[in-house]
Amino acid sequence: MADAALEQLIDVPALERFVHANVPGATEPLDVQKHIAGFSNETFYVTCGSQRWVLRRPPRGPLLPTAHDVLREYRYLAALAGRARVPRPIVSCDDTAVIGAPFYLMERADGTVIRAEMPAAYDTPEGHRKVSDEIVTALVELHAVDWQATGLTGKGDQYLPRQVERWSKQWELTQPRTRPLPGLDSATAWLKARIPESGGVAIVHGDYKLDNVMYRNDRPELIAIFDWEMATIGDPLADLGWLLSTWGDPGDPPGTRRLAEGPALTGAEGFLTIPEMTALYEEKSGKSMQHFAFYHVLAVYKLAIILEGLYMHFVEKTASNPASAEFEWYVPVLVDRIHRIMGE
Repeated sequence: MADAALEQLIDVPALERFVHANVPGATEPLDVQKHIAGFSNETFYVTCGSQRWVLRRPPRGPLLPTAHDVLREYRYLAALAGRARVPRPIVSCDDTAVIGAPFYLMERADGTVIRAEMPAAYDTPEGHRKVSDEIVTALVELHAVDWQATGLTGKGDQYLPRQVERWSKQWELTQPRTRPLPGLDSATAWLKARIPESGGVAIVHGDYKLDNVMYRNDRPELIAIFDWEMATIGDPLADLGWLLSTWGDPGDPPGTRRLAEGPALTGAEGFLTIPEMTALYEEKSGKSMQHFAFYHVLAVYKLAIILEGLYMHFVEKTASNPASAEFEWYVPVLVDRIHRIMGE
């Protein structure tokens, strides 16, 4: 394939030789197409005869030590294959001499990632309810996997203290370069004073939300969970907190300006509400929701700090996206939301 941009990221002849040598039954020429989606690892569609795969590799240029770790993604996919709703892993390669970076191949799922609109086949209140049910059910299944039996390792019992420490430090580093936000400081103190006993130890996806999963085109059945680069061993309720920080009506006062942190359509008729999603997870998992407000606050707190970091780049005129200016007014909206959840 003679695409200059593609050739900078994939040495197709070298990839073809690797695939023919390492994937049983793969003998046909490869066709490789760049897939434009997301802001993280580079993604490509690879076809070899009747076989259809997705290739993931890091972006070009210098990377932070733990960023864009595609081999870590592959380890989690391989550990979860047959145990959770993940695409089937095919092969990984840590030899950067093959295409210029580590990479892996996974089976390409055929379905829809729901972002701005629902698939017509189930854009009904009943379909919306089933989409809600499926995303919770798939998460419960993931958290029920015996992570120790998979061979994965981690210090899951220290996950919550580490998360609070990590994000409070991030805020300490960001604040001098942006502005005072006393509500975020008091949220930090609230979280540090209320770290609960762990809700268990499980495989945590780390970025579990509607546009990181895939549904069938013809019915609301969740068939694949994607984007495992933030996966770890930790407290499973953190995944639920993150999902619900991007879900439905956040309870902001009428007239509050809002950005769509997740697909805004989850506020439509039929989608389960945040309390209904929480109750469904509790029913299916058997886990107590006694301290769920902590996890919900932690999720919105993380989001506020991430977006304030992007606003910092706008202030310092280093932002890659001019839309970062929106976070000047939007981060305080999130801080107000945090305090409402704290009050609950």
